Amino acid sequence: MSSVQAGQEMSRAQARQQAQALSVLGRTLFFDPSLSGSGKLACSSCHDPAHAFGPANDHAVQLGGGDMHQPGVRAVPSLKYLQVVPPFTEHFYDSEDEADESVDNGPTGGLTWDGRVDRGADQAKIPLLSDFEMGNRDGAEVARRVLAAGHGKAIAAIAGPKAAGDPDLVYKTALKALEVFQQDYRTFYPYSSKYDAVLAGKAELSPQEARGLDLFNAADKGNCASCHISQRGNDGTPPQFTDYGQIALAVPRNPDIPANKDPSYRDLGLCGPLRTDFLKREDYCGLFRTPTLRNVALRKTFFHNGAVHSLRDAVRFYVERETRPERWYPRKADGSIDKYDDLPEAAKANINTDPPFDRKAGDEPALTPAEIDDVVAFLGTLTDGYEPAK
Repeated sequence: MSSVQAGQEMSRAQARQQAQALSVLGRTLFFDPSLSGSGKLACSSCHDPAHAFGPANDHAVQLGGGDMHQPGVRAVPSLKYLQVVPPFTEHFYDSEDEADESVDNGPTGGLTWDGRVDRGADQAKIPLLSDFEMGNRDGAEVARRVLAAGHGKAIAAIAGPKAAGDPDLVYKTALKALEVFQQDYRTFYPYSSKYDAVLAGKAELSPQEARGLDLFNAADKGNCASCHISQRGNDGTPPQFTDYGQIALAVPRNPDIPANKDPSYRDLGLCGPLRTDFLKREDYCGLFRTPTLRNVALRKTFFHNGAVHSLRDAVRFYVERETRPERWYPRKADGSIDKYDDLPEAAKANINTDPPFDRKAGDEPALTPAEIDDVVAFLGTLTDGYEPAK
């Protein structure tokens, strides 16, 4: 398979063989803690297969770095159902077979909470080189760890017999392997939930789940489907339960994140600090990418800062942010509610006010407690691994 490195064309069989070799290597690297500075942190440590490749614990952020004591600054997202996330763009127009092409949906797409990379290989660099994750200084250090862990033979089979002597090639091959592994549909996007079985005519929603779906879709109730699209595409593709848009929800500041002990620190998503190309764009501050809701019932932390720890509370936040803000935000010294407390004043203009956020304090929430339970029951049907009754 060294023909790839030489730039020669491959036959279809060779291409399949190389993809398989990359996937096998990627899986091995994904579970290998020796790629980290501590020797204790693998990709799978934070992206647990049993939790839809998200975190297994309920911590707002995870610990890493060379001593495994360095806290992150954001909740760890799931790695499932990322295969059709579009590249980041500031101006996203729906395709002609999905919706009105003339509507500019604004900043959309990209991987990570702030959409700052588009490819899996580039996404893999982030934890490998992060001071508070796997803690490698540079790609050369990653390459050294890959070879020291005994992956040289697999690298050579993919990139050529001389690859082990080229740290840059070892690093690039490792990144590509991680990307290809995460394109394995059986593992990362199997569409095996109860809801998928319902769409295929192989199962039926319970009465409560069906009520939850109706509330999820209804524009005057949950209105969840306006961002978390629940319908098949016009081309028949399964629903992804996200529109990939960047949106400002004004989730409360999370005091459990160590970085937030500094009152001047703000995680503003699209306008920084982790993403640096839009630092001056006040109209982008507070925007984070809408995640898929597939497998959301497996999560123990919700939103970009992990400020919420139950799925029911996550749904409740949507209907109470405006109607009962005192339940979500702290009070100032004068007793008034410090609403939208994790955003600077200028960024508050970016906050989404679509239903159910269009109500005001004292109004009845769009969903009753029983209706919230119904929506949560429906969301439970989005967990992969459902076995239809035979």
